[in-house]
Amino acid sequence: MHILIATDAWLPQVNGVVRSLQNTAREAATLGARIDFLTPADFRTVPMPTYPEIRLALATPGRVRRAMDEVGAGYVHIATEGPIGIMTRRACLARGQSFTTSYHTRFPEYLAARAPVPEVLSYAWLRRFHNAGAGIMVSTPTLEAELHGRGFRNIMRWSRGVDSELFHPRPEAEMDALVATLPRPIFLSVGRVAVEKNISAFLDLDLPGSKVVVGEGPARAELQARHPEVHFLGLREGDALARIYAAADVFVFPSLTDTFGIVLLEALASGLPVAAFPVTGPKDVIGEADVRVGVLNEDLRQAALAALAIDRETARAYALRYSWRACTEQFLHNIELAHARAVPAKAG
Repeated sequence: MHILIATDAWLPQVNGVVRSLQNTAREAATLGARIDFLTPADFRTVPMPTYPEIRLALATPGRVRRAMDEVGAGYVHIATEGPIGIMTRRACLARGQSFTTSYHTRFPEYLAARAPVPEVLSYAWLRRFHNAGAGIMVSTPTLEAELHGRGFRNIMRWSRGVDSELFHPRPEAEMDALVATLPRPIFLSVGRVAVEKNISAFLDLDLPGSKVVVGEGPARAELQARHPEVHFLGLREGDALARIYAAADVFVFPSLTDTFGIVLLEALASGLPVAAFPVTGPKDVIGEADVRVGVLNEDLRQAALAALAIDRETARAYALRYSWRACTEQFLHNIELAHARAVPAKAG
């Protein structure tokens, strides 16, 4: 199996989409499948308005068609709805080639948080974008039900995984030296520091001990100035990030718009119980668990304090149920299934 994944989210971005695609490609190779990528690295780019850390590709139909010809993949998967995704979709429709898509990001909610664009219009555009494909992959049952109710068709489940060898409980000597010495309890949040991540809901909580934020984003300077008591550590990856997880006591996930939240699994694998709002992502990862690994509550402070009583070993054991290999097997199965049932694509 040879798959071309078209994605507007790629390195040097650090987010769940990029991590999911990287891990899926790595595991696919061990399963005998090959994945190539069409990314912003293949085009000239310009900074995204209001969010210059993200670069938008100046993709053209001709360049995308040539790239598809050069790769020669038998399957096409469109991971994002940006310029590269749009041009790849157009090329597939023009050729009558089936393709699959995935719904990683609540684009309507993100856009509405930054500009006066009604969500109903954004969802109408997304519905047209995704329904042209042979299948749309989503990460949770809650998101599947929501999109089905909005008229999205051919929805397929594609869960997520965690690197449990990297993210695991550690003795104090292997924890992040700074975080481990902060007054306890230590409440940690990891993610993009941006308005759509609702990070202020965490920063404004009246909690004992210390708050730590890992991540970069356009809102960091303002929020750091407003909350000098919070420890903003900036971007951390790999072992450096894992050491921070291991040093904390509770992972607080304030987002209301994430479709899954890979950081939830990273925290749990590190032995961290989770506190979150009862929304898509946490409801599926935490709320459906048959053991208590986190607390969901509309009152995030109550959730954070209650999570302190949760056993760390239980959190770790639950996270081990999620693997990138199982995630990749699910992805490859979806590709084959969608391709087999596809009818000739029609322009739209």
